[in-house]
Amino acid sequence: MFTGIVRGLGRVIRCVPGSLVLACPFDLEEGESLAVNGVCLTVREARPGEVAMDLSRETWDRTNLRELRPGGWVNLEPALRAGEELGGHVVLGHVDTVGKIAFLGQEGGDRILEVAFDPKFSRLLADKGSVAVDGISLTPFAVREGGFRCAVVPYTWGHTNLRYRRVGDRVNLEFDILAKYVCSWRER
Repeated sequence: MFTGIVRGLGRVIRCVPGSLVLACPFDLEEGESLAVNGVCLTVREARPGEVAMDLSRETWDRTNLRELRPGGWVNLEPALRAGEELGGHVVLGHVDTVGKIAFLGQEGGDRILEVAFDPKFSRLLADKGSVAVDGISLTPFAVREGGFRCAVVPYTWGHTNLRYRRVGDRVNLEFDILAKYVCSWRER
């Protein structure tokens, strides 16, 4: 389980079907969970400053990890440990879909991120609810069918890979687990 509070940035060393190797700013051990752009992965190998993880076919097909290139930046968050603060929201690392950045820029004094996504997931998003965008816990507003906006505070901008993103880039989206359970319950 994760919180959506990115703890560091990693740099892609190699990404091929079945395997991802990253330069990592913190020490991890084999078998630990690590959220990479919001995707829960298991550390296969850990060396000082570097981690390697396996990528299943499902992960490769369903996330933006297949678009990673050497030198690219990824958001990293180690798994939440018992007793740690839940600073963002409950994030499982199970990506629901990939959206596309429709707008990323300044409006007034605020930095705004707008994401478009497959409208079939719209029922899982609530205005002022929670959404993880590439593993970043954000609060959506201006929610509409197939899209939402989020304000990006300066701290988040400076400590995540959003500052390297551009309009048209694809981002992993994980909608709030509570919304998924409520929708599942109502649909039964």
